[in-house]
Amino acid sequence: MIHTSLRRTRAAVAVALTGVLATGCTLFAGDDEQPGGPTKVTLVTHQSWAVPPEVLEAFEQQSGIDLVVRQEGDAGELTNKLVLTKANPIADVAYGVDSTFASRALAEGVFASYTSPEADRGPQRYAIDSEHRLSAVDLGDVCVNIDTTWFAEQDIPEPETFEDLTDPRYRDLLVVENPATSSPGLAFLLATVTEYGADGWQKYWAELKDNGVKSVSGWTEAYTQEFSGSSGAGPRPIVVSYASSPAAEIGEDGKPRTSALLDTCYRQVEYAGVLEGSDQKEEAGRVIDFLLSQQFQATVAENMYVYPAREGVDLPAGWAEVAPLPQDPAALPGERVEAGREGWIEQWRALGI
Repeated sequence: MIHTSLRRTRAAVAVALTGVLATGCTLFAGDDEQPGGPTKVTLVTHQSWAVPPEVLEAFEQQSGIDLVVRQEGDAGELTNKLVLTKANPIADVAYGVDSTFASRALAEGVFASYTSPEADRGPQRYAIDSEHRLSAVDLGDVCVNIDTTWFAEQDIPEPETFEDLTDPRYRDLLVVENPATSSPGLAFLLATVTEYGADGWQKYWAELKDNGVKSVSGWTEAYTQEFSGSSGAGPRPIVVSYASSPAAEIGEDGKPRTSALLDTCYRQVEYAGVLEGSDQKEEAGRVIDFLLSQQFQATVAENMYVYPAREGVDLPAGWAEVAPLPQDPAALPGERVEAGREGWIEQWRALGI
């Protein structure tokens, strides 16, 4: 979940949409009103879903679709629910299954094939399925974040790498999310598997445990309650969060109070797909088109603190300086994640962190 409490509606988008609607211009493909009233389509997504009302209303008015949004926890919870209900799906389309869980959803046959006409504008760069069952909507790399103000005040050097986190200077300073219950927690676990290999990551985590790492159930608790650099002003100045998180922590001087350690990042892509069990696949496909459209993509950074998957979408002012997209994040192939995920989680649990 990415900065749910810190999203803001983009006034520029609202103004632009107002002007477009006033002139009767078309924003989305296939936007003829359907006879007999709008068609209801249900979108199930994670709790971090946020879109300016004007953008959603413009899509509904021009597509003839009444989009009902249902929010179901984080990416892990969402994926589990989609798998358990695939025979009697809870929605027509889903958004928010990420690259750490996508392989499970695909293996379980949750999604139907659909290729959006918008996919060739950039989302295909993150394609993971030859059958086109999932379309990339955004990416939000998981990285270790630090409270730079805390380190300056304590006159302690800022950590930079995975290895630094095991240094006694940083004892009792790190909080992470449980990989069994949290998407960023799982991404960080996968990052350590990538860094230390299948034979070395457990030793690394044992060293983190000896150095006082704390594990909590999810991102909200870790970032807003335990992390000293957030509004919650918790006791720990090191947290697993996102590369974009510093953009939400700009002080009155215009500078971020936190920073992301870009050498610790793991690439996390969020996808959307038409549910196989839906009886409204055509309309659900038009929702996918909407999520990949320029209009929706222009809102994701400001409202959900993620990077758009579509090429040519401007980021908010200052992001290039305070929240740059990592250039060389870690990532594991989906099939390796699928094969190793449950075993790695059980091994992590056995460490007693």
